[in-house]
Amino acid sequence: MESLEEYPQVDSESKEKGGRNARKLRIFDEKMRSQCWQKAEVVPGRHPERWRKDSAGNIVCRRLTRCEGCLCYEYDHIQPYSKGGETDVSNCQILQSRVNRLKSDKDSLGKRDLEQYSCDMKFGDKELDIIEMAVYGNVERVGLQCRIKTVAESLGVAVVKAKGPQKSCELPYRDSS
Repeated sequence: MESLEEYPQVDSESKEKGGRNARKLRIFDEKMRSQCWQKAEVVPGRHPERWRKDSAGNIVCRRLTRCEGCLCYEYDHIQPYSKGGETDVSNCQILQSRVNRLKSDKDSLGKRDLEQYSCDMKFGDKELDIIEMAVYGNVERVGLQCRIKTVAESLGVAVVKAKGPQKSCELPYRDSS
């Protein structure tokens, strides 16, 4: 895992003056990451601030960044930084972590090439609901907004602090066992 110290950020004054110490920025700042997330494809029926599709069509979860799982993602330079790619929104894409690691410094890869690096797991609504409940503590989908009680709320030692209308967490499927 890279640390921020590896890629010193240059203040705009040094860059404007063209000083010798001016270095190209390698990591995407918070604003660029947010814009990069916004330009990624929305997952139909899912909360767009929580779920997106990467450039290979993989579903990724916003809270699962810089980890190795199939729902984890990283911000990637479309044209690799090592090959002159700029660190700006136009050269940024989200990629499933596994895809990004295998892509490495390759450029000119199309969606089909990226798909070959993807995890083989595909997630349905039930699995995504369970993951969303675990990661966020609630599920927010069109026509379905619910939250699970915290342990303290379940034991009666905390007051339920519901934000907005909340329904019980009866999800649209039943276990047939």
